[in-house]
Amino acid sequence: MSFPALRFTFFMSPPTIVAMDLKALENRMHEFVASKGWYDADSPKPQTPRNLAASIVIEAAEVLEHFQWRETPSNPEELAGELADVALYLMQLASIAGIDLEQAILDKLAQNHTRTWPAP
Repeated sequence: MSFPALRFTFFMSPPTIVAMDLKALENRMHEFVASKGWYDADSPKPQTPRNLAASIVIEAAEVLEHFQWRETPSNPEELAGELADVALYLMQLASIAGIDLEQAILDKLAQNHTRTWPAP
């Protein structure tokens, strides 16, 4: 089975559908972070690998909050925003660490095809 390359579609204002591959989305994320001054040496939000890793965990906890005491999220739009936060921090950490996230994902999928897991 073959799947197309990773592509993300999102809406802009005015409503325009834009499809981006992972690298283009990463570039867009870097442009945003730079525009806020968060890459500056004196930034109050230093974009270090440690800080980005912590931010991933914090945002992932916010994803989990949507499922606290329930099996489905009460607000799917808010959940989507939290998932996007996790993805953005993940892309940024991978990029800053010099990791090609798209290739890492493909490599991990290939590795997982050779693995077996015990039955529950």
